[in-house]
Amino acid sequence: MIGHLKGNLIYQDLKSAIVDIGGVGYKVGISADALIQRKKVGDEISLWIHTHVREDCLDLYGFASREELEFFEMLISVSRIGPKGAIGILTAASTETLRKAISASDISYLTKISGIGRKTAEKIVIELRDKIANGISENQDSFLQAELDAMEALKSFGYSQNEVREALKKVTPNANINTKIREALKTLGEK
Repeated sequence: MIGHLKGNLIYQDLKSAIVDIGGVGYKVGISADALIQRKKVGDEISLWIHTHVREDCLDLYGFASREELEFFEMLISVSRIGPKGAIGILTAASTETLRKAISASDISYLTKISGIGRKTAEKIVIELRDKIANGISENQDSFLQAELDAMEALKSFGYSQNEVREALKKVTPNANINTKIREALKTLGEK
């Protein structure tokens, strides 16, 4: 099993990268956090890898941190969520935000993620809540409410839900709603 790759980036698009290691190019599906690193072709890249084996193919998925890899593996342990769906979930929000939403059983937050319906959100909460409840702070409900309020406020300025999610992933994690909106607007203004 491949668990980690470190080599030169020879290609990258919005969903994958090709990493050259000793003359062999490994195609890796990459997470949003790995995308944020935005290395240039020729730069050295280091990715934590999940090797997904099916009867007809072998796929590699890369992550910027070990924590993100572990969360991805928890997501794919939920029945009916495959690697591509899990990558989509991780692209929609930070692992910290997702952990808090699952721990708080916030189905409404999870259903705002593209491709996640009510039944799937309930299944994620039921199967993962106890696994991730350790270490979640007491103020998770106010954190999630601030995240949702900031999202709605930014959408009212005409930004799409995807743009808003990407911007909110880059703000200070435990900031209040005003700080979240201000930092997100700054990020959105840079585009």
